[in-house]
Amino acid sequence: MGLLDAGFSRDNVLVAPVDAVLNWARLSSLWPMGFGLACCAIEMMATNASNYDLERFGIFPRSSPRQSDLMIVAGTVTMKMAERVVRLYEQMPEPRYVLSMGSCSNCGGPYWEHGYHVLKGVDRVIPVDVFVPGCPPRPEALIGGLMKIQELIRMEQIGMSREEALRKLAENAVEPRPLIEQERSAAGA
Repeated sequence: MGLLDAGFSRDNVLVAPVDAVLNWARLSSLWPMGFGLACCAIEMMATNASNYDLERFGIFPRSSPRQSDLMIVAGTVTMKMAERVVRLYEQMPEPRYVLSMGSCSNCGGPYWEHGYHVLKGVDRVIPVDVFVPGCPPRPEALIGGLMKIQELIRMEQIGMSREEALRKLAENAVEPRPLIEQERSAAGA
């Protein structure tokens, strides 16, 4: 339920559950910590630029982990860098979310097979909420991943664990192929 779906009573008073108001405030003001490690960082910077303008979603990048509630890991995570990623993650306040962007941070990318120094997925050291595939992923894919984080925040309730919210989000997932076919048939008619 969105905040605007709640009922209005007399005198323009909005009536909504506390969960909905808190979640709306949190999802409308995400402050990601840009953690660019390789070429995916360029796409992350392009997403923050004027062509895509993440500020319209209320997403404003921060450089301090103590002011961030979302970590975007963009690029190759080496074994030496893994310690720093964990340290920065632990400095972030709760509730905190992690988005893994690109093949290198998701699974080691093209380097893991022949290199002993590359971590085979950042989810081995910190919990990841959303994976954005690609090498490097386009800004549209990153925006889609950020919208998934917002959906996850919308599903959370006071007293609900993160695992329960992820399971609830998976249950409400929509298969895009039938919607695309429906739109194509409607456009062709």
